[in-house]
Amino acid sequence: MDALITTLLIVALFALLGSGVWIGLALSGVAWIGMELFASRPAGDAMAVTIWGTSSSWTLTALPLFVWMGEILFRTRLSDDMFRGLAPWLERVPGRLLHTNIIGCTIFAAVSGSSAATCATIGKMTLPELKRRGYPEAITIGTLAGAGTLGLLIPPSIIMIVYGVSANVSIAQLFIGGVIPGVMLATLFSGYIVVWALLHPAAIPAATERTTFTQKLYASRHLISVMLLIGLVLGSIYVGVATATEAAAFGVVGSLAISATQGSLSWSTFRDSLMGATRLYCMIALILAGAAFLTLAMGYIGLPRHLAEWIGGLGLSPFALVLALMVFYIILGCFLDGISMVVLTMGVILPTVEAVGIDLLWFGIFVVLVVEMAQITPPVGFNLFVLQGMTNRQITWIARQALPMFFLMIAAVLLIWYFPQLVTYLPRQMKLG
Repeated sequence: MDALITTLLIVALFALLGSGVWIGLALSGVAWIGMELFASRPAGDAMAVTIWGTSSSWTLTALPLFVWMGEILFRTRLSDDMFRGLAPWLERVPGRLLHTNIIGCTIFAAVSGSSAATCATIGKMTLPELKRRGYPEAITIGTLAGAGTLGLLIPPSIIMIVYGVSANVSIAQLFIGGVIPGVMLATLFSGYIVVWALLHPAAIPAATERTTFTQKLYASRHLISVMLLIGLVLGSIYVGVATATEAAAFGVVGSLAISATQGSLSWSTFRDSLMGATRLYCMIALILAGAAFLTLAMGYIGLPRHLAEWIGGLGLSPFALVLALMVFYIILGCFLDGISMVVLTMGVILPTVEAVGIDLLWFGIFVVLVVEMAQITPPVGFNLFVLQGMTNRQITWIARQALPMFFLMIAAVLLIWYFPQLVTYLPRQMKLG
């Protein structure tokens, strides 16, 4: 009977999605069908209470603020400043300016929260410049596709806020927990560039200029504003001065200050950034509301409990369960965006994860990593769409160039499994403080 109900709801979900209905409305529709057919509680009452409770969550306030911060910075010359500040330091590193993709995405991720925004912003800066200097297009686009996903892992992260609300996990601890894995993944990406450059020395253009140490330090002045903003947002959380929501408000004020200082703040850019953030947040909020109603409906039907019992009956070890979930999310990522993946599955997956004793904070970082993989897997890889629009290349070609980054993300998952302190160390220090 459970299999029949599950099959019916899955068919209904894909039928609604395939018909072009918005994801949030499709989730609500499937939940309505499930409540009407298989639960005793009135569907209308359940939907009203659940959607209001989800939408009015104070924790969720951080999400539109971080989205707005990213939209403001997207309209400044921050990306150009980062390139001018980083380039002199990379003259003697194997791969040279290819590393601007990785470092630029790492820095911008710490003030953005969006994978697509990080990829687009840094790509606008690095792709034309690297092409002009003669760097191979394949490695340039491949590393940018992978590094753009750091916008999800390095805090502040939109997907972490969504997971924290869905799983009732501290968003501040998730943010701090993502710092070391984010830096680790960026290091893996840069390490790949070093190895590739050493194996293909003729493909990297020779350095055209040499700068002294003093000149490097002087060029670094372009990084001051972004580093101050990162310190304001993450530092206020880590030292306990602000919650994630308050830090998001600090970030908005800091972004407006940077925009004003650079002379890019006008009524037009202010309005465009506010409207861009509003549109994106409304889409996310509708998905969250629909997913919350679907989670409630599945709870009444009993599907999460039965699924957890079934998986528990398989006798999977925690490691085998993590591997199975990684494959599951990679496949799911071929059809859904990251936010939909998280909110659609948490109600079913979390009871099973808790049953085998996996820390929900650690699991949140794991989920972000596998959602990152989905950003560069066709046909629904958001970073692939972004890069296709910027380069006019086929998605399949871009996905092939990003494949090494995909395998490095798998390596990152294995590293945090065998060394969970990579995730839990900093949050524990924050809790002790």
